[in-house]
Amino acid sequence: MATPSGSHSESSPVIPGMAAVAACAAMAVSYVAVLYAPMLLLRLPPATSLRAFFHRRFVCAAFSSAASVLATAALLRVSSLRDSSKALAVFGIRSDHLLEAVVIPLVLTSLVYAGSFVSRLWVMSSSCGRDDGEMGVGCTEKLAHWMQTSLHDVMVWRNYVVAPFTEELVFRACMIPLLLCGGFKMHNIIFLSPIFFSLAHLNHLFELHQQGCNFMRSLLIVSS
Repeated sequence: MATPSGSHSESSPVIPGMAAVAACAAMAVSYVAVLYAPMLLLRLPPATSLRAFFHRRFVCAAFSSAASVLATAALLRVSSLRDSSKALAVFGIRSDHLLEAVVIPLVLTSLVYAGSFVSRLWVMSSSCGRDDGEMGVGCTEKLAHWMQTSLHDVMVWRNYVVAPFTEELVFRACMIPLLLCGGFKMHNIIFLSPIFFSLAHLNHLFELHQQGCNFMRSLLIVSS
């Protein structure tokens, strides 16, 4: 079983470098290509609602992510799942650095979006009653209603659950070990990772171009 580490950059690669790059590129393309499978391959009729549309995409994203995990496991020779800790370590999931890998990135990412969250809370509190007693009850009810509505909002699940989880699984947990085991150094991986991620968003470029945007404007919108 291959275990990605910084030492692979100095020793002989576990898999050929070109094979690692090709596998990463295939994962990036398949991550977005599979989203069009229901209509193009399965010949299913168009979704009748936004919820149904995203439910299809959730299933497609799950299928693509699972395929990427299996492909990575096969390329890195993860043949046995008896020792789950070693198998998970191949994908960078280890119990010895959960604080650095989970808590700190989550806090830093949350700080990026803290402005909109605080703004939403401020608007919510401003719209509550002015009386101190009623204000507390009104804000509590509005906050509870907002949380309940968010749990049933398909866009919330897309933006905060499905997309982040599947993207991190494919573009980080699968691709980084492949590149490490392919003999690439860290600075090369830092350069290559965004390129693979951008491949999975080229569909937006073509969609905007088909909607009438000129190529350069479409490119600027997608790149931003």
